[in-house]
Amino acid sequence: MIKPAVLASYDEFHFDDGHYKRQVYRKGQGPAVIIIHEMPGLHPLVVRFSDHVVAAGMTSYLPVLFGTPGKDVSLGYALGEMLKGICIRREFSVWASDRSSPIVDWLRALARKAHQECGGRGVGAVGMCFTGGFALAMMTEPSVTAPVLSQPSLPLPMGSKRRAAGIGVSQAEIACAKERFAKENLSMIGLRFFGDGFVPDARFDTYKRIFGEKFEAIELDPKDAASAPVPPHSVLTVHLDDRPGTPTKRAEERVIAFFKERTA
Repeated sequence: MIKPAVLASYDEFHFDDGHYKRQVYRKGQGPAVIIIHEMPGLHPLVVRFSDHVVAAGMTSYLPVLFGTPGKDVSLGYALGEMLKGICIRREFSVWASDRSSPIVDWLRALARKAHQECGGRGVGAVGMCFTGGFALAMMTEPSVTAPVLSQPSLPLPMGSKRRAAGIGVSQAEIACAKERFAKENLSMIGLRFFGDGFVPDARFDTYKRIFGEKFEAIELDPKDAASAPVPPHSVLTVHLDDRPGTPTKRAEERVIAFFKERTA
């Protein structure tokens, strides 16, 4: 199969942890960062963020969890993939507020592999949208040292106060993350636009209440988002204004600096 042009400079392999087998793209040198794409898939603006991580001296791993690698975002494409995620895919716990998705086990195994291959203090991980909370759940894997949650949208709120405040991880995963944050002097970053219906105030309030100063919240004004045909949501990709000095660009730079600090 011919690679999409936007991924032409990336190596490609398949990783099987014994339960799931997924395609992964890899590029760069230095400590590893696992970039878990958002809905609807591994689109060109996720790859743009990955290229920025590589340019900063790290190795990017891009697992393919759904969608078509390299395909541009469109409303129809996004809605179709979201419906599949809600109705079909068993790897994702869309509604559960107190447990992570089964695919997180595969991501933890990928983190172990990436750390073995790239070395360094540990591995960075960023989830986006549907996968936003996965980086926190991955903290039960000791190699993960820099979790970033960009617009974490699971569990889908859909009018439920419990789901709106939920963070989609288990109590055991929360306890492990808190212990590691304290003992290893680690922390995490969360990003969202104010007013994003997929990432309610109550959800970020939960992160702040549970993790205190170990949760660095980057919350942006929607007016600072790049122009797009949908309300601001994707902080590091679709709605990133890539011009130097913009609030979203500064947020991206903070995330990349965080990865360098915690993985080198």
